[in-house]
Amino acid sequence: MTCCCCCCCGGQVTCCCCGQVVELVVDNCLSADGEVEGLTEEYTQLEVLSMVNVGLSSLNKMPSLPKLRKLEVSDNTISGGLDTLKEKCPNLTYLNLSGNKIKELSSIETLQNLKNLKSLDLYSCEVSTLDDYRDGVFELLPHLSFLDGYDQEDNEVPDSEGDAGDEPEDIIV
Repeated sequence: MTCCCCCCCGGQVTCCCCGQVVELVVDNCLSADGEVEGLTEEYTQLEVLSMVNVGLSSLNKMPSLPKLRKLEVSDNTISGGLDTLKEKCPNLTYLNLSGNKIKELSSIETLQNLKNLKSLDLYSCEVSTLDDYRDGVFELLPHLSFLDGYDQEDNEVPDSEGDAGDEPEDIIV
């Protein structure tokens, strides 16, 4: 399905068919105030959301997206406040926070509440330079299978069935 009515203008996401959108990509579409803007609970079918390099400093205004399973928010300035994800996105299986301002393991402690979370990326976050970083994260999040693309034994994450090379169902410009 192609959704030709969605756009990102000045950080605002607008769409006339929100309830049909499964994948939404608004990378490089700057947020005016560092918060999630224009994204509403009308996106009832949203499973994949990418907001890479949009100037986010917080996820506090994230709407409830119960079907969301993949969230890409790399290259922003998020430093904490991840507790909102448990309530708003309880079914996340993949979270990419690479290139954000996460400095301490305590900042990700709240991710323990995301029981379906299997893959977490914190590459290029200050926390990844800590001694025993990998062991600390796997201890803190025992349900996690992959950290920064590798499992606890340093095996690279295998290609997911259906993910490699697939085009998104919804094309968002």
